[in-house]
Amino acid sequence: MSQYDAIIIGGGPAGTTSATLLAEKGHRVLLVEKTTFPRYHVGESLMPFCWFTLNRLGVLDRMEEIGFTRKHSVQFATTDGKVSAPFYFFQHFDHPAATTWQVERQDFDLMLLDNARSKGVEVRENTTALDFLKSGDRITGIRARTGDEDPVEVTAPITLDCTGRDALFQRKHGTRNRDPQLNKVSIWTLFQDAKRDTGLEEGATTIAYLPGGGWFWNIPLRNGVVSSGIVAERDYLFKPGETRDPAEIYAREIENNAWIKEHLSVGTQFGEYWVTGEYSYRAEYCANDGLVLVGDAFAFLDPVFSSGVFLALKSGEMAADAAHAALEKGDTSAAAFAQYGETLCGHIETMRRIVYAFYDKDFSFAKLIRKYPDLRPKLTDVLIGNVEGQDYTDLARAIADFAELPEPLDYGRVPAAV
Repeated sequence: MSQYDAIIIGGGPAGTTSATLLAEKGHRVLLVEKTTFPRYHVGESLMPFCWFTLNRLGVLDRMEEIGFTRKHSVQFATTDGKVSAPFYFFQHFDHPAATTWQVERQDFDLMLLDNARSKGVEVRENTTALDFLKSGDRITGIRARTGDEDPVEVTAPITLDCTGRDALFQRKHGTRNRDPQLNKVSIWTLFQDAKRDTGLEEGATTIAYLPGGGWFWNIPLRNGVVSSGIVAERDYLFKPGETRDPAEIYAREIENNAWIKEHLSVGTQFGEYWVTGEYSYRAEYCANDGLVLVGDAFAFLDPVFSSGVFLALKSGEMAADAAHAALEKGDTSAAAFAQYGETLCGHIETMRRIVYAFYDKDFSFAKLIRKYPDLRPKLTDVLIGNVEGQDYTDLARAIADFAELPEPLDYGRVPAAV
């Protein structure tokens, strides 16, 4: 390892997307990943518009070979067990992307990493990026260590931080900003042989409400496995004076939604109960001279509506295109990524309004569509990830009749020119 055209830190969907597309453009690309794949990761439900990036990466045939669970719809379940009419993607969108997938991330991410290798990316697993190399304020590469070996220095005109929620650059430089209101906590685990719906709903994502604005996700995977998680306010889950054991909290909350109780009570929980918080954040800047932040290493919105993998794939694609243009011009300054930051923040803000509305006690999609039936197509576009090249001002104005919407965040772009 010595000098490359681009260094990618992180082998998740954002990193492998950027690495693959840059390698296809003829650049010498190094990808370092701290773990050895396959490895478990949460975030299994794909939005329909993931299809377009996956198609560009050339992995759709491999997706079919693996046989990930088909996802045709999303449905919502009230606390008393009443289920909404399924929200079928194909009713709005006549395209192969209208059928998406529920994926085991250990297999999905390995597929993407192997694809990057096959396209010429030099992949180093079990390799930790320890720090960034700098020349003045410019990032010139990384210092990395493989296993127990001595650290080495690797340089490149551009480095892409795709380290996920670890967010290496944000952590090193203290540039993470939490979202003003989206301060949720999640507990999640896996179940074997829980009850499944039938027909087209067998692979549906179910969002099941809890009292106080919380919710369960229910994601059917292959081989009878279900990914099940709770997202709620910290004070709701970890009630003062009550248990702080995640397993006991989970058992308590299963009793608070009749649909979840019916479906999980016949299954067997296995594996860990994972807990995480501080879900929603965005970096102060999307780029510095010689550096671009991509995927969760830049921002994470919220688990609801499954935007995480979509934004990782989309930002990975956008960052690769911007980095290729920058390398071609010989200008990898932060300014070269101004449009990348502006466009990506715009996509996130479009989805962020819908997320804020979801958590507002006075909002429901049914009320919105009853009053503004002509806006159903635009609402659907946001929920499937079709956020590029459309003006959603009228949709935001309509949602504001029912929910208090956030002001766009004034950070996340490139630093102001000095």
